[in-house]
Amino acid sequence: MQLLIALDDHGSIHKAAHVINISQPGATKSLHEIEDTLDTQLFERKPKGIEPNEVGRCVIRYARLVYSDLAHMREEIVGIMQGHGGHLAIGTTMGAVPSMTKAIHNLRSVQPAISIEIFEDTSANLLKLLDKGRIDFAICRSSVGQKIAAYDSIELSEEPLAVVANKAHPLSNTSFLQLKDLSNYSWIVYPSNMPMRQSLEYEINKAGLEIIQHPIETSSTFTTLMLLHQDPTLVAVIPEEVAKFCVSTNILSQLDVCIPSLMGPYGVVRRSGAHLSSGAHLLIKELFKIFGQNYIVKSWDD
Repeated sequence: MQLLIALDDHGSIHKAAHVINISQPGATKSLHEIEDTLDTQLFERKPKGIEPNEVGRCVIRYARLVYSDLAHMREEIVGIMQGHGGHLAIGTTMGAVPSMTKAIHNLRSVQPAISIEIFEDTSANLLKLLDKGRIDFAICRSSVGQKIAAYDSIELSEEPLAVVANKAHPLSNTSFLQLKDLSNYSWIVYPSNMPMRQSLEYEINKAGLEIIQHPIETSSTFTTLMLLHQDPTLVAVIPEEVAKFCVSTNILSQLDVCIPSLMGPYGVVRRSGAHLSSGAHLLIKELFKIFGQNYIVKSWDD
């Protein structure tokens, strides 16, 4: 795995061999053995070095994943043996980010050696990461998955929505707005069929308005914030907790218009019956404290 990664990084057998401290003939022999095992060529020989072909890029991608997982495994084993530390990989939707980051801060104040990897995405994509074992647990909605029985979930909170815009937006200081007042402005929206997008479209249809024309679609919080910062005519629907942070830090303005949420509550989700590490349980416990709830491990069995 180290050899494949080094070959991809440096495009040269000589340089790759030097990086992983083996001889060039040894690197050449190892590469031939890998290609013989897979019964296919992985690299194309070029005048200035070597480049991975399509199969090679696939193999290298998995080599990076496995090598990273092994590094995390070693880190976690050392943490367990020393009674602290370890590694966590967790997923979160946009609306849960404020609570998740606060919980991480609280956990690291008592467990500073713990390593945490965070994935922010839609609930559907986070469930896919759970299926693949790429994350330990997620703060999302298991109801959007195709196999609800494949997950264990403990409810945390509802997720109210808010409409936000640049502080210089023409309607930023206007009270008692309705959706029709925003019909001439461009929207930043979540991808199609996502609950937040569905909530907005439901309200638009209920108001008898035309469907949003030429929207900008993204599930990225940072992309949404940057677009709103750069264009004072744009508006977006985001979770209310995120909107509160943006308003409190003077980043955005929350418009005085109501978009009821159809999304239902989100919660802590794991693969059904999966064993969570002590670090994962500690982080979940901190999350529950934020919502004024008590967390015990047996909650998963209720």
